[in-house]
Amino acid sequence: MRADYDSQAGTLQITLVDVDHANYGDDAVSGAIVATRNGGPVAIDLLDARQGTERPLRAVAERYGLDIEALTAAAQAALAVPDRTVIIDLLARAAA
Repeated sequence: MRADYDSQAGTLQITLVDVDHANYGDDAVSGAIVATRNGGPVAIDLLDARQGTERPLRAVAERYGLDIEALTAAAQAALAVPDRTVIIDLLARAAA
């Protein structure tokens, strides 16, 4: 997973899957555009991350069955180091 926060534009992009191009941009979630390919999400653009990321990320996670904790971690990391790319490797939860 890769995340970038553009401090001038105030936009945050989280790339879930590297693809050459997306087939469709779903703007059903207010404040977010989800790029999809073959029906699955490949990237999330938050249009005004300055206003907060929790509500749109939660809505996107619920709509597409994504891990809200992973999305939140990516967003927080990108916001912490604006104008740089953050790469996060996610592993499965450890068994208890």
